[in-house]
Amino acid sequence: MEVWITAMGWIGSVAVIAAYALNSLQKIKSDSLIFQVLNLTGAVLLIINSVFKEAYPFTFINTVWAVIAVVAIFRMMRKPAVK
Repeated sequence: MEVWITAMGWIGSVAVIAAYALNSLQKIKSDSLIFQVLNLTGAVLLIINSVFKEAYPFTFINTVWAVIAVVAIFRMMRKPAVK
């Protein structure tokens, strides 16, 4: 079980760093769905890892990170498509 939790933490870290790097290198935009999904996925995996490790400050920050991503995704979904 601990190996899976650790793997989730590493995958989550890679997802968040990938989102940041791709955005910083202007490969994706911060208002793109892929950016927000990478952030949300990374945050959720890091929440699982940090709860298991009882690292609650990290749980808090990743929960906030996930909420921000969810709000952004819902806003994108509500926005009418541009023709």
